[in-house]
Amino acid sequence: MSDPVVAPELYINREQSWIAFNSRVLAQALDPRTPLLEQAKFSAIFSNNLDEFFMVRVASLKSQLEAGVTVLSDDGLTPMQQLVAIQKKLRPLLEQQQVHYRQHLKGQLAEQGVHLVDYERLNKKQKEWADAYFKTAIFPVLTPLAVDPAHPFPFMSNLSLNVAAIIHDPETGQQQFARVKVPQKILPRFVEIPTDLSSAQPTPVFTAVPLEQVVAFNLQLLFPGMTIEGHYFFRVTRDADLELRDLEADDLMEALQEGLRKRRRGGEVVRLEVANEMPDLVVEQLMDGTDVEPEDLYRINGPLGLDDLMSLLALPLPELKDKPHQGRTPTALVRAQKSQLEDGSIKPDEFQSIFSVLRRNDVLLHHPYELFATSVEEFINQAADDASVLAIKMTLYRTSKNSPIISALIRAAEHGKQVMALVELKARFDEDNNIQWARQLEHSGVHVVYGVLGLKTHTKIMLVVRKEKETLRSYVHIGTGNYNSKTSSLYTDIGLLSARPELGQDLVELFNYLTGFSKQQSFRRLLVAPVTLRKGMEALIEREIGHARSGGVGAIRAKMNALVDPAIIALLYEASQAGVKIDLIIRGMCCLRPGLAGVSENIRVQSIIGRFLEHSRLFWFGNNGEPEIYFGSADWMPRNLDRRVEAVTPVDDPKLRAQLERLLDGYFSDNCSAWDMQSDGTFVQRQPEGEPRSAQLDLIKSWRTGLLAKA
Repeated sequence: MSDPVVAPELYINREQSWIAFNSRVLAQALDPRTPLLEQAKFSAIFSNNLDEFFMVRVASLKSQLEAGVTVLSDDGLTPMQQLVAIQKKLRPLLEQQQVHYRQHLKGQLAEQGVHLVDYERLNKKQKEWADAYFKTAIFPVLTPLAVDPAHPFPFMSNLSLNVAAIIHDPETGQQQFARVKVPQKILPRFVEIPTDLSSAQPTPVFTAVPLEQVVAFNLQLLFPGMTIEGHYFFRVTRDADLELRDLEADDLMEALQEGLRKRRRGGEVVRLEVANEMPDLVVEQLMDGTDVEPEDLYRINGPLGLDDLMSLLALPLPELKDKPHQGRTPTALVRAQKSQLEDGSIKPDEFQSIFSVLRRNDVLLHHPYELFATSVEEFINQAADDASVLAIKMTLYRTSKNSPIISALIRAAEHGKQVMALVELKARFDEDNNIQWARQLEHSGVHVVYGVLGLKTHTKIMLVVRKEKETLRSYVHIGTGNYNSKTSSLYTDIGLLSARPELGQDLVELFNYLTGFSKQQSFRRLLVAPVTLRKGMEALIEREIGHARSGGVGAIRAKMNALVDPAIIALLYEASQAGVKIDLIIRGMCCLRPGLAGVSENIRVQSIIGRFLEHSRLFWFGNNGEPEIYFGSADWMPRNLDRRVEAVTPVDDPKLRAQLERLLDGYFSDNCSAWDMQSDGTFVQRQPEGEPRSAQLDLIKSWRTGLLAKA
């Protein structure tokens, strides 16, 4: 089909939609139903999200502006108009965050024995302790930098927290400016003070003072003989996106390393945050020194860099957090775990390999309700140790430190198996980590490749080839989430373990596409970007349109991180007008306008924001009573459909398909964590009428009792 054009008034600006998403994250922090330390966590996530937004999206718009780009966005705005709209939306949210921190979070934490105290409010003993800590632990690592004709304005590294000191020289009478970088990357942002020094009753559980304040109130030691007339905090955010040409693998590694060095040094400053009380003259000096425009300046009435609130979650105060969640081993795999006797031997009557399970049935995985360690990691561990396994191939987009999966791949290579890992070096903000993994794997004998030139490999796939009697059998894992032990307990993701020959053959050919010169243009069951995924999704939507127009039932239910692609949006509008009922769960950006009369009145959009980050992508098509369901790593965004390697798999087992349908039912019936999107792009949080229903909490309960697993 030809590329349709969505009228600008029917397309919501993606940056504005992202800000709306981040405001829903902030709402979790502001919600009194959220436990206190979880409030701190969500406030930290809001800040961290915003840092990345400025480093990438705002930086991109500013680059367009400087380059004189005149092409309008899909909603008809120039880069400058988008930047102005971003500031207008963000400033009230930043004030909301600070008001919550100052007027609610600090006070309520103090009532629970967690005291976040300003230096000036410390008692005498606490100040003496803090000053001694400064001398022994902070002072030696500080580097004060003066600004005068002999000393140019110092470079401010990305996301650095700094103290601007105004210093008076009593001999010359001159006033000077100096900058001190706060070492919050190597020292705790909240300096814990011994609780026995507190005069508060009852004795606090935890007392801490911000690191930058300990530095600021000890500046005299850095500038002996001078008078400190004032100190003010500021923070800079720089362009951190990497521009990479399509290069051969070795050159790509070198280019990435140079790009990372540049990122650490930092690109242009895209945001300057200053303490609200900073005098205008000092602000002007900072703006001149960092070369920022007035619209890049953000005055903050409170602490800068609240992403460091995340550290409070480590406090041993379970009553101030969500109840711990421990996932279960998938029921189908329980007997496939190695049950050991005291002497370490395996009970022969209780052990069967995952491979024997998969020869009988597919296994659907749902993290974090089902354990990643006893499913995906166990699968690769058994593959690494099984003498009949000849080869293992997998993609690595983001993985965790001390990854058991990396260890299993290395062990498999040491056992003489053919092991291939596609390491995506261009995974944003994980490039450095992935370079280190690639080198470690290569040194261990794993064949490491970096994917297809010009494309980012985002798909999450694993292939295990096993010799069984006189034949070779393929076993696969296809998922929506990264092979990352840490995020598997924080993100909701779907995975499929299968021995279906057609899926195995598809992955064999997909890996050949990724590692060689294959120009594969078709696959048996998988929808693969950039080859067949867009056409396949469009065909499935068009089929629903055909059912509706011919008097049948057209229905689509889908769940994803983002809906941005104009062509898909135009097709969904067409489907709505044909009578197709469309229900969407979009966690983040949604550029489609639901509920517009004559355009999208049959489209409903909701967002789920809860304790887990919703990360799975599911696509259900009613097919006039014979439903089909797919899942994979791709959102409906141009980058996923056209510029990345993605794989989306159908779910053929009727029992597993029914389980995913029940999962979608639970999401759509959520009345606690769900937000309904309005046609103007705003979201309204649902309020329970009758029994409260939270999809995530219901899933936790179901998996704890085993009900969902057995269903």
